[in-house]
Amino acid sequence: MGDPRKLRKQYTAPAHPWERARIEKEKVIMDTYAPKNKLEIWKMDSVIKNCKDQAKKLSALRTKQADKEQKELLSRLFHLGLIEESATLENILTLKLEDVMERRLQTMAVKRGLARSMSQARQFITHGHVRVGDKVMTSPSYLLKRGEEETLSFRIASRLSDPEHPERKAEKKPKAPKGQHRMEKPAEEQKAPEAPVVAPAAEEPKVEA
Repeated sequence: MGDPRKLRKQYTAPAHPWERARIEKEKVIMDTYAPKNKLEIWKMDSVIKNCKDQAKKLSALRTKQADKEQKELLSRLFHLGLIEESATLENILTLKLEDVMERRLQTMAVKRGLARSMSQARQFITHGHVRVGDKVMTSPSYLLKRGEEETLSFRIASRLSDPEHPERKAEKKPKAPKGQHRMEKPAEEQKAPEAPVVAPAAEEPKVEA
């Protein structure tokens, strides 16, 4: 029996925990793509950083091995849907975190119409309702390849494969504003109570002396 494999971190955590610009950016990413936590954001960010570091390194080399690695890098990112087929190393340097977040299985499930929201897509995936090809996927962070987009669907045995399933058709009713009852109409729609009509007082008959 060999030595156990050494587990390595798949991401690089921020160097400083309190950076205002980074925290605000991560908040937007959390609201837009609904990952489980910021750890998933850091993992996707590390994917971009590693590709950029490799592109910078290869752009400075002029060897056959560097040319081979450059083609492999461009091919890999093209199949991941991050760049176009005619892209160069300079295009890799312009990639952003949002580009890789758009390729996550959770995001693609919403784009393909399998879910109405990012949170619902995450629930469907983690519960084993979504498949890619013949393989059931349970990882919302899986990066979908170009050739796999058409094979993204619900598992055949899943009840969600029925388009008439209520979770796929029903739309949530808009929530009533905070502090306002659902049946209560907004203030501008409520009519002011009409003032009661008071009949004019009858004149008393004059008495002649």
